[in-house]
Amino acid sequence: MTILQEIHTWSKDLTAWQQDAIARLYSDRSLSAADLDDLYALAKTEVGIPDMEGRVCKKLQDAEVALPVNPTRVVLLTAIKALTNVNALANDVRLPIAKTGVTAIYGENGVGKSGYSRVFKKACRARDRREPILPNANLELRQCGSAFATFETEIDGTPIDLQWKADVDPPEPLSDIAIFDTHCARAYIDNQGDFAYAPYGLDILEGLVGACNALKVRALAEKAANAPSDAAYVVLAGEQTKVAKTLVGIPSKTKVEDIEALASLSEAELERLTFLNKTLAETDPKQKALALRQKASRLTSLAGRVATAIDVVSEATVASLRVLIDKSNAAKTAAELAATEFKATPGQLVGTGGEEWKTLFEAARTFAEISYVDNEFPYLPADAACPLCQNTLGQEGSVRLLRFDTFIKAAAEKAAKDAREAAAIPFRVIQQANVDLMFRDDLVEEVTELRPEVAVVCAALQSSLKKRQEAVLQAAAGKLAWDGLTKLSLDPQPSLAEIINNLQEQSNALDAITDENFKGVLVSEQAELDARRRLAEVKGAVLEAMTKYEFCRKLQVCIEGMDTRSISRKSTELSRTMASQELADALNSELRQLKVHHLNVTMKPGSPGGKTQFKLTMQLPGGGTPTTILSEGEQRAIAIASFMAEIQLSKGRGGIVLDDPVSSLDHRRRWEVAERLAKESLIRQVIIFTHDIYFLLILEQKAKEVGAQLTKNYIRRTANGTGVHSEDLPFDVLGTKDRLSRLRKLLVDVRKAAKEGDEDLQRQETAKCYGQLRLAWERCIEEVLLNGAVQRFGEGVLTQRLKGVTITDTDYLEIDAGMTKASKFEHDAASTVGRLPIPAPDDLSKDIERLATWREILNKRVDAIAKGSASRSALFTTELTL
Repeated sequence: MTILQEIHTWSKDLTAWQQDAIARLYSDRSLSAADLDDLYALAKTEVGIPDMEGRVCKKLQDAEVALPVNPTRVVLLTAIKALTNVNALANDVRLPIAKTGVTAIYGENGVGKSGYSRVFKKACRARDRREPILPNANLELRQCGSAFATFETEIDGTPIDLQWKADVDPPEPLSDIAIFDTHCARAYIDNQGDFAYAPYGLDILEGLVGACNALKVRALAEKAANAPSDAAYVVLAGEQTKVAKTLVGIPSKTKVEDIEALASLSEAELERLTFLNKTLAETDPKQKALALRQKASRLTSLAGRVATAIDVVSEATVASLRVLIDKSNAAKTAAELAATEFKATPGQLVGTGGEEWKTLFEAARTFAEISYVDNEFPYLPADAACPLCQNTLGQEGSVRLLRFDTFIKAAAEKAAKDAREAAAIPFRVIQQANVDLMFRDDLVEEVTELRPEVAVVCAALQSSLKKRQEAVLQAAAGKLAWDGLTKLSLDPQPSLAEIINNLQEQSNALDAITDENFKGVLVSEQAELDARRRLAEVKGAVLEAMTKYEFCRKLQVCIEGMDTRSISRKSTELSRTMASQELADALNSELRQLKVHHLNVTMKPGSPGGKTQFKLTMQLPGGGTPTTILSEGEQRAIAIASFMAEIQLSKGRGGIVLDDPVSSLDHRRRWEVAERLAKESLIRQVIIFTHDIYFLLILEQKAKEVGAQLTKNYIRRTANGTGVHSEDLPFDVLGTKDRLSRLRKLLVDVRKAAKEGDEDLQRQETAKCYGQLRLAWERCIEEVLLNGAVQRFGEGVLTQRLKGVTITDTDYLEIDAGMTKASKFEHDAASTVGRLPIPAPDDLSKDIERLATWREILNKRVDAIAKGSASRSALFTTELTL
């Protein structure tokens, strides 16, 4: 198991925010200020402190960590193809890769190298995958899908196509391929100034320790800034009350609900507190009790008057009266109907049967009971005198009296009379009732002092009662509609009852406080209520303190979770088991090969602060820190050395991919890197992306020196997109032989233009061909005539190659003639000369073959001299003879 896998497995038992930190460190190696802000919020969320931004932990997924290499398996890349939605790379391109040696993929800036590199890093699970694969900016987003690529491979000799798709677990065999680029380089160099070397992965633990320490400082500062204060309730907490016991329980036992309950006093409780305060403050309780009882008696009388007066004109009373009057009116109507028929009897005086007549007849009845004791009215003899007129009745008069009596005693008339009498009784009660509450003067003042609002209600009722009484009487007389009766105002009886009860309680309490035991109970009750009242006043401060206590408690849990000892122990464990002396020796060997002689890796015991055991130390007499002495190029060389050392120890047989490995390297160090990679290609597949022609030429030379195969590929930009592979390398990087081959291909285009009669195109292609022919002459001089002893951008003069160098006058003449003619047609002619005639294609062909022939002669000469079959003197003699 690799260090990264060991850390990943171990991290699954860490808190979620620490797993998030590891995921960030895995992808970026360092944590920005924004990262630390996120992690701090996540750490607090984990202990119950909410994050207003709602951030969520992201963990390192298994698929993101490269699997251990299989030492028995050989995974070779033969091509990457079918790329889709990868930056601006043309879709469905194919980039071939040689199975052995070095495959150098050259391209200028902006032609797609980074696109290929990002696919390699994601598919091969490189540690640094920060650079995203973006959709083609020339396409609309709806036209873009997920990035996709197919890797042509040979696994243990068997061809297999492995498909990779963004956001899907990469194919497992591709994990055998190791990736290095400018971002990966930072994975191997400590940026803290001392250049502590952390084997691939251990720097994650160091970064985690740094994050824990930084966040711990922040948490401690926030905890100090939120330290709770009990100044607002310290006095309350020192008393002997339930409130005090509750406050003393902060923060361990007391809950917010406890404070809320104690600090919430009802109106009754507040009134009780006021009552106790007054009662206990009284100097002469017995005299005060007597005064209160007298006051209660007066208010009881008032309440009685209120009840009586309200009852006189209450809704129930008025409703009952209304029913009786309605019945009386109905009976009266029926009696009047009967009287109408009676009045219609012929011979009777007008008004007979009316109310006046009825009164007169009833008076006669009363008089007859006095004057005719022996006879029952109206049964009087015919010779009797009439009780009304005292004339003799006669037979007709006797009959008339009987008829009148029968009418009076009829049912309708009797019902009317009874109904009228029934309604008259309650009517007279209301009419004669006294609804004056006698609420005035001292009584008004007394009630106002106790409850002003009750005094207002009593006064309003007194006025309301009189108006309602008058209205009821008018309605009973038919002068006002019943629905128009004045309503009574509010009834003060409940409030008066409360006042009376309070007065009685106060008087009873005043009587009782002469008993010291009972007084003690009241004093205790007063203390409890008063403490609750004062708690209500400082409730906000108490709750704030409780909130801060809880916040600080959670922060403390957070702080304890930032302890780094377990991380340091894991770092030490991994250092001892995986960062061995073998690794230190391998790194020193790589540093020597890259000519970083003044650096040496030494073992350091322990892992303070989560750091590794290894340190890069300067081997200089004068000392000095690495940051002040090491150049950027040397730092890059250290990174490459670290990469190569770990590749050697991984025991894997997979290839390596390097993206611009010599970026920031100086002129001399390019040669060491090229040589090191050329040697590595003898034992594993090496793939290099570069835009540096100089490095490509150096790599070509070093590959030749160590006997390694070098395959040069060229990628370019086309109308279909970038990253398009071409068999034709740029003319600048070709040798003389390949340049001659390219010139012969250009000659085909010249002949075609001449055949088609396109003179402008022919002149243009001919000038281009002669310009490149001139460059071919220059390369032939360097490569063949001087036998590579002196090379442009070379690291020195290769004196051993001078033994194969001979230069004759014929050589000079050939060079002068060939380059003069090439230059003549490449450059613009003077205006006085005019345009030069276009050389015929056959002439151009002869000039190309002239260089080819001269090159062949030079090669034979060099070989002959090298083999000893010819001498320089013989060559000169031959030349003189000619």
